[in-house]
Amino acid sequence: MSGHCHRFRPYPVTRRQWLSETATGFGSVALAALLPDSAVAASEGLLRPRPPHFPPRARSVIFLYMDGGVSQVDTFDPKPELDRIHGQPFPQAIRPTQFNNIGRSLASPWKFHRYGECGTPVSDLFPHVARHVDDLTVIRSMASEFSEHTNANYFLHTGHGQQGRPGMGAWWGYGLGTECQDLPHYVILNGGLIPPGGLDNFGSGFLPAGYQGSVFTGSDPPVANVRRREATAEQQNRKLRLLNQLDRLSQNHHGPDAQVESAIANYELAARMQLAVPELMDLTDETRSTQEAYGLSAGFRNTQIFGRQCLIARRLVERGVRFIQLTCPSGNGDRWDQHSNLRDGHEKNARSVDQPIAALLNDLKERGLFETTLVVWTGEFGRTPFAQGTDGRDHNPFGFSCWLAGGGMRGGIVYGATDEFGYHAVENRVEIHDLHATMLHLCGIDHERLTWRFSGRDMRLTDVHGHVLHDLIA
Repeated sequence: MSGHCHRFRPYPVTRRQWLSETATGFGSVALAALLPDSAVAASEGLLRPRPPHFPPRARSVIFLYMDGGVSQVDTFDPKPELDRIHGQPFPQAIRPTQFNNIGRSLASPWKFHRYGECGTPVSDLFPHVARHVDDLTVIRSMASEFSEHTNANYFLHTGHGQQGRPGMGAWWGYGLGTECQDLPHYVILNGGLIPPGGLDNFGSGFLPAGYQGSVFTGSDPPVANVRRREATAEQQNRKLRLLNQLDRLSQNHHGPDAQVESAIANYELAARMQLAVPELMDLTDETRSTQEAYGLSAGFRNTQIFGRQCLIARRLVERGVRFIQLTCPSGNGDRWDQHSNLRDGHEKNARSVDQPIAALLNDLKERGLFETTLVVWTGEFGRTPFAQGTDGRDHNPFGFSCWLAGGGMRGGIVYGATDEFGYHAVENRVEIHDLHATMLHLCGIDHERLTWRFSGRDMRLTDVHGHVLHDLIA
């Protein structure tokens, strides 16, 4: 047999190949109609800067995640009625809780005081943040659909109570791209506690993998494999060029592939991060007064950890990173999840974050970044106004508090209300979808237009829900 068949391939034929090469290529026409436009768009540059739907108020988001569920009646929602009925049976019907050890009505062990020109009351847990109440929009009527940590975390982070959906920051990358070419658009600064539900809270879900969050730890190096293993930079560059050539050959042969494009984008970004990340994490160029303001020399180790996170968050904003999330330090008992030892656990958690958050707000203002940076503080739910046992509080998704600052928000106001005991939201109830819709709106994105075709319908962060809270926007 002379010669050989040049069309022989020693690997399986894909569906795309089969359709394009049978019936005179007619199948490829049908396939093109079936492929989502987003997959083709992905091949043209996953994170290229894209124009917003309308002029944005904020360019970056800093999401201060308070893992475990902060008690609203001990922080930003004072309830004098609880003082009156302390120790008595709780007078309202009690809805199913996470655990069954239900105790009596429990007054807050902390005092509240009014601060600022607005006079917003804040408990003694947050003496530093309290000085910034004129910049805060406090929402007292948040509500969630889930009372268990894992599902509540998926709901808060992805807009859906089960795993598999894109994290919040992934939607920001998809909608706006990034102007920062040497750092990820979506960064999680991990203080030691990854939320229940794990890394799926920060994943890309059905979006291309290039949109997923990048977790930076407090260790050295903060990102795995950020330091090259090759002897020289030139050796590494040759490997990267070879990988790129192989991927391009595959793409030319098989057609556009969002997964391949994501892989290319990820390892190209990783190469640039090898220079950018060490410079980002090196705080020696920050003044001593700045470092002390953030608590980097505080006597409490967890204040130092969270203070460093807050300072790095500001540096990420300066470098154009779109979405930054901070997680809480470990070692404070059980997150903010005080089913017992309420006083000790909440005081340690507040001591960890109070000074650094106040310094972050002040630093953003001094550097002219406050008006274009949206800061969001919340947990996945709140806690009950009655005790679990004698000295704890159970999970409460029916009414809790959060606050927002900067990025176009109206400072110095309180929105919504819970009942006289702080149990249920009874005025201007705010759903998680409303929070997401408002955050997107402040960044110039219409939450109803930011969609991705998947499983036969147009998916979005807010699903089929969500209303922009225009009353809270300046």
